[in-house]
Amino acid sequence: MSFFGKMFGGKKEVAPTTGEAIQKLRETENMLIKKQEFLEAKIEDELNIARKNASKNKRVALQALKKKKRLEKQLQQIDGTLSTIEMQREALESANTNTAVLTTMKNAADALKTAHQNMDVDKVHDMMDDIAEQQDVAREISDAISNPVAFGADLDDEDLERELDELEQENFDKEIIGIPEPAPTLPEAPTEDLPEKAKEKKKAATTAATAADDDDPDMKQLLSWSN
Repeated sequence: MSFFGKMFGGKKEVAPTTGEAIQKLRETENMLIKKQEFLEAKIEDELNIARKNASKNKRVALQALKKKKRLEKQLQQIDGTLSTIEMQREALESANTNTAVLTTMKNAADALKTAHQNMDVDKVHDMMDDIAEQQDVAREISDAISNPVAFGADLDDEDLERELDELEQENFDKEIIGIPEPAPTLPEAPTEDLPEKAKEKKKAATTAATAADDDDPDMKQLLSWSN
């Protein structure tokens, strides 16, 4: 914008964003770094010229030293400018980060506000009280259902214990009665014949032998001869 435009209210320039400003500062910083490298090389060249002509041509050596001094002054100015640009760039980067963080936090706050828009703390407390009350009702219903009131809850435990004892005694008696008695052990039968039986066997044998002799003619003749 020209000077007269600024004086008489020309069109206002739109301020760049922080990202655009940071990019411009980086470009300027790179340009100054290249200029710095160029000046350092020129200073080294002038110093070499002064060394070569220190004894041969003092006028040329002095001119080289004067030029080196001017270049060093420029280099010093660039160093200061680079420091200022670097600090400004870091400040913009920090501001850009803070802006992004604040924007994110604002969006989160708006979202939270929208989520709580239809919520009332008193209504939430009332709802939680209703939930607790319904849980108590459900617990009472469960206890009532699980309580065996109509299914023999009026029975006497002592009568049941007495009946159980009688059943146990009955089973015990049955077990005792059901044990088989040991069978009586009989004496072993003698393998040898009794005396009476032995005489009967001997008599029967003699009778059988006599009958056999009666049938045999030789035995009859022998008996008649012996008589």
